[in-house]
Amino acid sequence: MAIHHSVITDIKAIIAHAKDNAIRAVDHQRTLMYWNIGQRIFEEEQEGKERADYGKYLTEYIAQELEPEFGSGFSKRQIELFRQFYRVFPIANTLYSQLSWSQYKLVIRLDNTDQREFYIAETIKNNWTVRQLERQIYSNLYERLLMSNDKESVLAVAKKEKLPSDASQIIKDPMILEFLGLKRENAYYERDLETAILTHLQEFLLELGNGFSFVARQKRIHIEGDEFFLDLVFYNRLLQCFVIVEIKTTKLTHQDIGQLQMYVNYYDRIEKLDHENPTIGILLCANKNDAVVKFTLPEGQKQIIASQYNLYLPTAQQLLDEMNKELESFKGKADGD
Repeated sequence: MAIHHSVITDIKAIIAHAKDNAIRAVDHQRTLMYWNIGQRIFEEEQEGKERADYGKYLTEYIAQELEPEFGSGFSKRQIELFRQFYRVFPIANTLYSQLSWSQYKLVIRLDNTDQREFYIAETIKNNWTVRQLERQIYSNLYERLLMSNDKESVLAVAKKEKLPSDASQIIKDPMILEFLGLKRENAYYERDLETAILTHLQEFLLELGNGFSFVARQKRIHIEGDEFFLDLVFYNRLLQCFVIVEIKTTKLTHQDIGQLQMYVNYYDRIEKLDHENPTIGILLCANKNDAVVKFTLPEGQKQIIASQYNLYLPTAQQLLDEMNKELESFKGKADGD
């Protein structure tokens, strides 16, 4: 008797889904347990709040009592995390079952409420792993998006309250490409960077932003008998458009911008379907010259974006300095109007 092979595939998928749900349920119960412990510690602290050192003494005492019986998961450091967890999330109903305890440990270290809301929303929406969430926090994703968008728009897009209206709401500047493993002191050709990106395509898609999928590398096009090769082509399902990425390891010139504009025009007129939005072009460059971009492109255009790439994670101070520079630039423009 012939049995359709898909029945086994479907049953395996059901089993895998059930196991995943069971693991999530157990982890959420563990998270709730830690929250309840944190609440009880906080309540006890209030009883002895007149003593300045009572909180420290309390966590040490609890760890001494629990760790021998329940293991290192109840060390003094962990007990302090439980207390911090409750203080950051004092209402149990605001906890999300989609986040694991390991992810909550990363989030509660953030001082800013908006930051926490952003990373929680992005983790749930994109199903980030612990490692992916950690990487996005350490690469200052939230701050980089704020450099080109207002806080309300960034949070609204993250929480799916609205779709991005243009590419600037999801494209980061700078882009952090530390995962490529390229050393800062070495000189690289554009082909080297392109190859490294494809080797680490999953990480690059994560850095690009939400909704991207890979289409082609060195896409060949013909224009009036001349042959051209586009470095990388992607598609974004949120923006519903093609995204062309051109890599520049040398100084950005107006010729580079003009060439990318030509590629964008070609895709708009030849490749784009009627229901799709205009093509986006991204110049991924080692050194971005805002003045060259500004005076090469028409005022108010939103199809060409220049984004600088860094091969290493910036420090918080470096990012703060860059944000202050952007703020001063904005003030200068406002004063000139």
